[in-house]
Amino acid sequence: MARTHKIAVMPGDGTGPEVVAEGVKVLDKAAAKFGFTLDYSHFDYGGDRYLRTGEVLPENAVEELSRNDAIFLGAIGHPDVKPGILEKGILLALRFALDQYVNLRPIILYPNVDTPLKDKGPDDIDFVVVRENTEGLYAGAGGVLKKGTPDEVAIQESINTRKGVERCIRFAFEYARKRNKGKKVTLCGKTNVLTFAFDLWARAFYEVAEEYPDIQTDYAHVDATCMWMVKNPDWFDVIVTDNMFGDIITDLGAMIQGGMGIAAGGNLNPEGVSMFEPIGGSAPKYTGQNVINPMAAIGAAQMMLDYLGETEAAASVEQAIRTVVAEKMKSMSAGRMGYGTDEIGDLVAAAL
Repeated sequence: MARTHKIAVMPGDGTGPEVVAEGVKVLDKAAAKFGFTLDYSHFDYGGDRYLRTGEVLPENAVEELSRNDAIFLGAIGHPDVKPGILEKGILLALRFALDQYVNLRPIILYPNVDTPLKDKGPDDIDFVVVRENTEGLYAGAGGVLKKGTPDEVAIQESINTRKGVERCIRFAFEYARKRNKGKKVTLCGKTNVLTFAFDLWARAFYEVAEEYPDIQTDYAHVDATCMWMVKNPDWFDVIVTDNMFGDIITDLGAMIQGGMGIAAGGNLNPEGVSMFEPIGGSAPKYTGQNVINPMAAIGAAQMMLDYLGETEAAASVEQAIRTVVAEKMKSMSAGRMGYGTDEIGDLVAAAL
C-alpha cells in the first residue's frame, strides 16, 4: 500500500505563493518517483486574509493544522500590515501551540555559489544550527510601566526551563550522531554575563553530553561564535543555542552560505507536527514578477521529506538542488538567476 502524507500548505504573503508552487512541483515529482502520495490541504493565513477579515488565525486553525503530518509555509509579512502582528499572530503562535521546540537551520554552501568569505568553499561551510524555538526572550514574559512618559520601564524576560533546554540539547546530540560528519556539538551562549540562564544551559549540556561519548563537545560565547563563523566556519558541525542567539547567528549563516535565496529551515516538533519554510521572507517588491529564487522553498521541501521519513526522496532532491545550483544558475539573487522562478522549479524536478 502506498504511503500517504498529509501536508498543510500555507503559501502566505508576497512571493510566498510563487516559491511554494515550485516546492510543490518538486515534491510531486519526488512522490511519483519514490512511490508515496502527498495529500495537500491549503490554508490562506496571512496578510490578505487579515486585511479582509481582521482575523490573524481562526479559532480552529491549530486543530485543523494538527490533523496534518507537516506544514509547508511560503512566507509571512505584508507591507500593509504593521510589523509584528502577523509574525506574532501566525509564526510564533503556531510554533508555541504546536510545540515546535527546535528551529533547525542547515548552513550549506553549495558549489559555485558566491560567499562573502575569502578563500572559503563548500568544504568549509557545512554545519547546522539547532535553535531552541519556544522559550527565551520570545516567550513574551514581561511588561511596560508608565508607557510614553519619561519614567517608562520596559522589561522583557528570558524564560528557560530545564525541560525546554534539555530536549533541545538532546535533539542536537542526536542530530550530530545522525548527521555523522564532524560529530561535534558546540554550545553557543554567554555564560560570563547571562549567568542564570546559561548556567542552566551549560549544566544541561554537559550532563546530556555524558550520554553521547561518541560526540565531541565545545563551547563558545555568542560573540565569539559570530567571529568564528566568519573566520573559521569549518570548525562547526552542530551548534545548539537559545532562541534569541539562534535567531541572530542563523541570519549570519544565511549570508555566508550565499544569501536568503538558498536558506531553508524547519520548526520541529519531533513528536508532532512540524513546519518548514524558506527563510527569506515575503519579498513583496518581487511579487508576481517570476524573478524570486525558489531554491530555499525547495530546500525546505527537501527537509520536510526527510522529516516524514522519505529519506531516499530527500537525498535525491538535495542532489538535484546541488546539480541545478552548480551547473545551471548564474546567481542566487532575485532577477539574476538566469531563469524565472518557475523555470528553476522545472530544472530541479527534471534533475530528479
